Amino acid sequence: MRVLIVDDSAVVREVLSQLLARDRRILVSTSPDPIVALEKIKRERPDVIITDLEMPRMDGLAFVRTVMHTGPIPIIVCSGAVGPGTERALQALAEGAIEIITKPKIGVREFLHDSARQLLEMVWEVAVSRLAYIKPGLANPRQIIPSNPDLCARRPQLIAIGASTGGPEAIREILQVMPEDCPGIAIVQHMPQAFTRAFAEHLNRDCPIQVKEAENGDRILPGRALIAQGNHHLLIRRSAAYYQVEINDEPPVFHHRPSIDLFFNSVAKAVGHHATGVLLTGMGRDGAAGLLEMRRAGASTIAQDETTSVVFGMPAEAIKLGAAQQVLRLSQIARAMLNESQKWFA
Repeated sequence: MRVLIVDDSAVVREVLSQLLARDRRILVSTSPDPIVALEKIKRERPDVIITDLEMPRMDGLAFVRTVMHTGPIPIIVCSGAVGPGTERALQALAEGAIEIITKPKIGVREFLHDSARQLLEMVWEVAVSRLAYIKPGLANPRQIIPSNPDLCARRPQLIAIGASTGGPEAIREILQVMPEDCPGIAIVQHMPQAFTRAFAEHLNRDCPIQVKEAENGDRILPGRALIAQGNHHLLIRRSAAYYQVEINDEPPVFHHRPSIDLFFNSVAKAVGHHATGVLLTGMGRDGAAGLLEMRRAGASTIAQDETTSVVFGMPAEAIKLGAAQQVLRLSQIARAMLNESQKWFA
């Protein structure tokens, strides 16, 4: 596999090259800016690109856009974790990049070494991603699913969504068509801590429902979606006549914090058959066992299908376990989440 590293920092290029070279199956090349990178791509097409966004001679977002429109290649963004870096990284995802890793202003060498295992896994996963389904720069408003007052009282009390690689744009597609009176939604998206608040703010601007980063004690309310904080677990608890979220920093579960499995398990216990669980695109198996617990508790369960998943790892594992009652294309999931409400009185 060939990986091209594009970064104006010689230190970042050197450290990333050393880390990836630990796997002898990976051939690494580097470029100090996007102009040189585009020339290299013409001569020898890489399987994966890791790129910064703030570089000389060509804007990093323009580079991502060019690559995705002239012959898509899986792109991992290595971006600054503060200030404008978060906004630009999320814009890069909208342009077709698949994953984000953070690059702190100081301690870059130590940080990247600590992230070596995760980086190697990510590179192999995105190398086989399905770029054909990604729609870079898609900004056309989607038609909101019409509200049906007769069904509102009979819908699930909570929709729980888990996602990883490729998830941000899948989540956006779902939330953009939700009616304002949809059931309360809670979401765990694997994403670095520095980006989840900005991600929620982007969705809040683009979607008809309220979207916010979850805070400890937030209630599950109709017409609102809560996004798990990066590097914190999100759990659902019942309190009297309503449900609320608990945020904690307990140890990661199989390297994940937040853990979709922990999240789904808490939904199974607290909400049971009044919930709908949805497992979207993502690498690994986080969420598969939790979705099975939700199904055993009587919840409705949905997994994204292979053809529309950027990475089919998590949904595939859920299907193998028998956790998913329905396996649907991404475009079908939002309506299915709401149509499931009909079973409560069928």
